[in-house]
Amino acid sequence: MNEEERIRDAERARLRALVSADIVTAQRHHAPDFQLITPIGVALSREQYLGAIAAGQLKYLAWEPEEIAVRAYGSAAVIRYRSQLEVIFGGHHLPLSGYWHTDSYEYQDDRWVAVWSQATAVNREFE
Repeated sequence: MNEEERIRDAERARLRALVSADIVTAQRHHAPDFQLITPIGVALSREQYLGAIAAGQLKYLAWEPEEIAVRAYGSAAVIRYRSQLEVIFGGHHLPLSGYWHTDSYEYQDDRWVAVWSQATAVNREFE
């Protein structure tokens, strides 16, 4: 398996952990200084993000990635992909919709971990 495929596998494992709300596994897939920029522009630290999932404030019902493009540069990589995502956030159900994701990964402690993540909602009007 080449390095690009290892990175894709790491992202898929991260998504499975988030959807199943497996916080212990999710922590291993996120760097301590991880930061997410949500589709509405809110910046969340790893603790805030995973804490919201653990508390049930954020619940992923589905996260279905399409093909994951990878650009690897030694111990760093950037991935980009489109997905279908269904989520409950703060009690509000957001139906299955399209999103673009751009994530940066670093090779730390013998594994690939997400460092930065940004999601952008796809405007259905322009699909």
